[in-house]
Amino acid sequence: MRVALASPRIATSIDDGLEQVRASMADAASRGAAIVCFPEAYLPGMRGMDFDVPEFTPTDLERVLVRVGEWANAYRIATILGAEQFAAAGREVVAIVFDARGDIIGRQSKVQLDPTEERNYVPGSGRHLFEIDGLTFGIAICHEGFRYPETVRWAAVRGAKVVFHPQCTGSDKSGVRLERWGAPDAPYYEKAMMMRSIENTIYFASVNYGLRFQEAATSLIDPSGRCQAHLPYGQPGVLVESIDLAKATGHLAARFAPERY
Repeated sequence: MRVALASPRIATSIDDGLEQVRASMADAASRGAAIVCFPEAYLPGMRGMDFDVPEFTPTDLERVLVRVGEWANAYRIATILGAEQFAAAGREVVAIVFDARGDIIGRQSKVQLDPTEERNYVPGSGRHLFEIDGLTFGIAICHEGFRYPETVRWAAVRGAKVVFHPQCTGSDKSGVRLERWGAPDAPYYEKAMMMRSIENTIYFASVNYGLRFQEAATSLIDPSGRCQAHLPYGQPGVLVESIDLAKATGHLAARFAPERY
């Protein structure tokens, strides 16, 4: 199976973001990907960062869902869209999963917020597994996958072969341009990606915005903890890679024995 991780630049408007989503979906589909994942809260954009986020209402969300569903069907590609949704308590960060017919088959809310995110978002609840063309997968959103490894293990012990990890780390205005993946003096994020993979024996697929000063690359980590491929730092793009589901045994996750604790 081929999977795609889309790392577009920051959207300047909802329509601009939709066009980048469409172009990325078309690119991924043309290269044989069965599924494409977008970054955290890409539409309208991750609040609290160093870029402006367009106004986004429930009406805008419905328009986005209709358009992305149409494109998923047109390009015959399953899609994980990072967005925000509206709950009674406030805005939630969410990943919305479309199948290749354009139907929404589920959503994963971000249940573990970074403390700095609490001024803009409220936590969701519940964890979910998804299945597309024989691929069972989970989703852990940014802070969850980096600092709450149990969110990834939850999916792995239930048969997930891949955990997709929409994230947003870095800056579009200032910072250090990373040069080597997993460098000892770089931020810890890429080391955490390795651990989420190797401690569960699954693929870990982490997708960042195409920020100029990323603190972590858009990366696919194989079940041995090796970075199979990543996009160049500071550049938008779409990473398309083949995965071998037979290698994602979940062996170490399956040995988890909480009853012994």
